[in-house]
Amino acid sequence: MAEYPARVLFGAAYYHEYQPYDLTEDRLKTDLDLMAEAKFTVIRVGESVWSTWEPENGVFDLDWLQPVLDGAHERGIAVVLGTPTYAVPPWLARQYPEIAGERRTGERIGWGARQEVDFTHPAFRFHAERIIRRITARYASHPAVIGFQVDNEPGNELLHNRGVFERFTDHLRLKYGDVETLNREWGLVYWSHRLSTWADLWTPDGNAQPQYDVAWREFQARQVTEFIGWQADIVREYARPEQFVTTCISYTRPAVEDDELTDRLDIAAGNPYYAMQDGLRLPDPADHHQKWQTTGVRALYQTADWMFSSRQAPFLVTETNASSIGFPWDNRPAYDGQWRQAAWALVARGARMIEYWHWHTLHFGAETYWGGVLPHTGKPGRTYAELARLGEEFDTAGDLVVGLTPDADLTIVYSTPSKWLMQKYPPLATPDGEPDPAAYHGILDPFYQGAFDAGRQVRIVHARQLHDPDGERPGPTPREAARQHPVLVVPALYLAADSTLDWLAAYAEAGGHLVLGPRTGYADEEARARTDRAPAKLAEAAGVSYDEFSNLLAEVPVTPGGPLGIPAGATATRWADGLTVDGADILAGYEHPHFGRWPAITTRRHGAGRVTCVGTVPGRELARALAEWLAPEPRHGWGELPASITVTSGTAPDGRRVYVVHNWAWEPVSLSAPAGLTDVLSGQALGETAELGAWDVRVFVEGKTC
Repeated sequence: MAEYPARVLFGAAYYHEYQPYDLTEDRLKTDLDLMAEAKFTVIRVGESVWSTWEPENGVFDLDWLQPVLDGAHERGIAVVLGTPTYAVPPWLARQYPEIAGERRTGERIGWGARQEVDFTHPAFRFHAERIIRRITARYASHPAVIGFQVDNEPGNELLHNRGVFERFTDHLRLKYGDVETLNREWGLVYWSHRLSTWADLWTPDGNAQPQYDVAWREFQARQVTEFIGWQADIVREYARPEQFVTTCISYTRPAVEDDELTDRLDIAAGNPYYAMQDGLRLPDPADHHQKWQTTGVRALYQTADWMFSSRQAPFLVTETNASSIGFPWDNRPAYDGQWRQAAWALVARGARMIEYWHWHTLHFGAETYWGGVLPHTGKPGRTYAELARLGEEFDTAGDLVVGLTPDADLTIVYSTPSKWLMQKYPPLATPDGEPDPAAYHGILDPFYQGAFDAGRQVRIVHARQLHDPDGERPGPTPREAARQHPVLVVPALYLAADSTLDWLAAYAEAGGHLVLGPRTGYADEEARARTDRAPAKLAEAAGVSYDEFSNLLAEVPVTPGGPLGIPAGATATRWADGLTVDGADILAGYEHPHFGRWPAITTRRHGAGRVTCVGTVPGRELARALAEWLAPEPRHGWGELPASITVTSGTAPDGRRVYVVHNWAWEPVSLSAPAGLTDVLSGQALGETAELGAWDVRVFVEGKTC
């Protein structure tokens, strides 16, 4: 692992080679001087220009980057060097047309964008390995280079190339042994899909079998994991021991399983883009799904927690908003203060690098209006001034906030395979009655939203990190997990091995509070619906079971009051399990002539712990009441907060407690503060109240700053 500077790494992706030709002569010095003045400590270079590194087959130009690295090093700016394998040069596509990727069997992806290639093809691999070795051999020893980013936002395509499909068939043959076993495990008697030979396996284009889809999506993700790991291994042959290797993840890409992908890397890194301006306002009446660009403060925090979850460790932000992002028709640069707010929110949840995409706004190409730190004029403006202020703050905070371990009041279990299956076979519908491909997050996100609205902090953990049915990754024992994660919320874990469900029951018996949400445990790891009454293998521990369920076409009121203190107007949404009580206590019920026969939420003691069953997708008020009941006192210790305020707490590497307080609104706020805190950025002791201006953020530490 690399030796990081004693402060949050702070900077931008920098592409000197993208500057207009008439500006390049004097521009490098100007750019680097401006970065140094803004307290930038890192730049990312080189990952997008294979055709510059190798303009013709076997003809290399490696020297053009030397002045950039030398100039950065002279100013104390570190460099993350990228391998350019995601953007294939035209000569390679022309000479080897067979490397083109296929989104459907036999239908090649047109050239002219990026990631159009079948990265498993031997011809591509030969040339990719050659350029990786040339670049890393040339620059791994440069003192400015602290780490490497291999590829860029991998997993953008589900590849249907013939070679990929044949390897998929080989994978199934190795896993199942013979076609009769596959026939039985996948239930291929249905619709006359029984195979007589492996040659009968159909391509995925028209597939309608869930079992096939689960295997296909897992195989695709493993191709990406193998590809990135292959690159990382090549780079490590040249890298110094202190240099890290990572890739930047766009977490919603279809062929990414982030916890598995990052097993092959030294640190997780990702690209959290978010809507600015009123997209960061609290209170926010809207609910938002997670996409490549998020909207809402809750979604920003959830993205950060997702990034932390990849390795259950601090992470790098390799790209985030410098200004407007995406498209010429969507220009919404931040309000004053919002750059600070978003960056400090990410740091508070574990980011040890904040790197903007990108330094200067491009004058050509598909991303001409994806705003950089500098506008098209190349002269510093409001964005630069705001980020320079942030650079000063990170410089002042020093090593105190590098690699914070964020607090969690409750833990939410994430299942990427369940998400994949629900994208094709969603249990929820959109408002117009169509299948909702975001159904997985449609179930999971309301639980996170409820915790966020209640001022509770969340840890996201992948199901495989708790219990790996294949035994490839040793996880905590149920007793250890009960200590580490006292409240474990498990919504939408549709695909679950028997051993995983047994582990969850043992977790509750050992003292943990297990919270089951809709669809959890309904199917096994092959997506076969279980024959047990749901929640399968957990019904006895939960004291409740069901075999009937219904979509809700409209919100259903939930009885106010009760043990949860449910407020008037709280609702259940989108789903209702027909829960039959057998020893559990009822916490909430529906006010409805039909659904009122069933409880909405139940709970039961189990061993030293408890199992709570949530049979619906909770509306916002119900989800908040549930979170407050699950974690009566927030760990941050600031008590009840104004609607526009968030408090994020965590532990610094030296053991000190750090609090990051945000005001996500135009109106200034004064709030009561715990005793004994010091303002990290001013060094002044905090009194009984903390004052925050419009779109403000303040950072506090227990005791003195030094």
